[in-house]
Amino acid sequence: MSPTLTFILITVVIDSMGIGLILPVMPALLREIGDVALGEAAVWGGMLATIFAVMQFFFSPIIGAISDRYGRRPVLLISLFVMALDYLVMAVAGAFWLLFLARAIGGITAATQSTATAAVADISAPHEKAARFGLIGAAFGMGFVLGPILGGVLGEYGTRAPFYAAAALATLNFVFGYFVMPETVTDDTRRPLTLARTNPFGAFANVGLNPELRRLLLLFFIYQVAFFVYPAIWAYYTTARFGWSEGMIGVSLAAFGVSMAVVQGGLIRLILRWLGDRGTVIYGIIFNAFAFLVLAFVTNPTLAILFTPLTALGAVVTPALQGLMSRKTTDDSQGELQGVITSAGAMATIISPLVMTSVFWRFTAEDGDIFLPGAPFLVSMALMGVCLAVFLAPTRRKTV
Repeated sequence: MSPTLTFILITVVIDSMGIGLILPVMPALLREIGDVALGEAAVWGGMLATIFAVMQFFFSPIIGAISDRYGRRPVLLISLFVMALDYLVMAVAGAFWLLFLARAIGGITAATQSTATAAVADISAPHEKAARFGLIGAAFGMGFVLGPILGGVLGEYGTRAPFYAAAALATLNFVFGYFVMPETVTDDTRRPLTLARTNPFGAFANVGLNPELRRLLLLFFIYQVAFFVYPAIWAYYTTARFGWSEGMIGVSLAAFGVSMAVVQGGLIRLILRWLGDRGTVIYGIIFNAFAFLVLAFVTNPTLAILFTPLTALGAVVTPALQGLMSRKTTDDSQGELQGVITSAGAMATIISPLVMTSVFWRFTAEDGDIFLPGAPFLVSMALMGVCLAVFLAPTRRKTV
């Protein structure tokens, strides 16, 4: 693996670690700062997550388009530098407004995943793109595993320790990238920066000029809403259904993250070779629908913990879709496309928790007619049916 690709993957790992790294200490940190009850702390934590996702949504196309004009190298390096400073601010924050400001900045710096993905597209041959996008997914999964584990361990030394560690990691990767990251945008692929390409809705409209890209982007959004059911309700679902402790929930999330990294980092290459991009998307949608059905009704905790890693076998849809979309756009639009994809994912992370937790609350309420903690998984299964219909729907071919 080249040093350039290594740096890009480490950047994605650090981006995804940032979310999970702070989760173990957020309840204690929020109660420490605001002297509030646990329930109030959860509300504040939800708002912090929302501002993070909103900023990621609005800035992903902007940063992607900026990288198309000024290059991937300066965008990635500057973002890592600002990310390190942002974690230091969170480490010393003593008020909610400062946490909100830091999380807003964190959402902007996390929006560089679009630039990282575009850089991978720059250095990859057409037939390599889907598999290398799988490495991006594997890096994200690795960060998803390492983040909560590292945050939990460091949290034993104080609520601020994980933030200092994250700042150190971002700084070290900045130094590494400074020496090994070349510029991957060439004069042939560089293009002007326009207002239409830097606002998320204008970027959506531009990408949507191609009917096939529009359909695949819609499919990606619906899929992400459905798949986000895992982080949205997993802790609540396993507590209500199986009475799992925080430790067991952490183990199950780690098992899922490891399996997801294995699937997207290696197994997807075999699946793509056997089924192709189109067949891989269809397989992933059908498998996810089956997994959601099982999780909706499983009552045996042993079966649940054994089945949890297997659910990652459906996590092949996203890289396959990214590969399809990347090949359907021009070389000088890769940054914009990946920015739009990241924004669509961010929009899904705004909507999905609201939908899934509302359904969970409705079917676990004490005065409810039906007790079914797994009801959100049935919603996700239905959305997989919509995904399959969208993917198989015929479209007119059109060149951007």
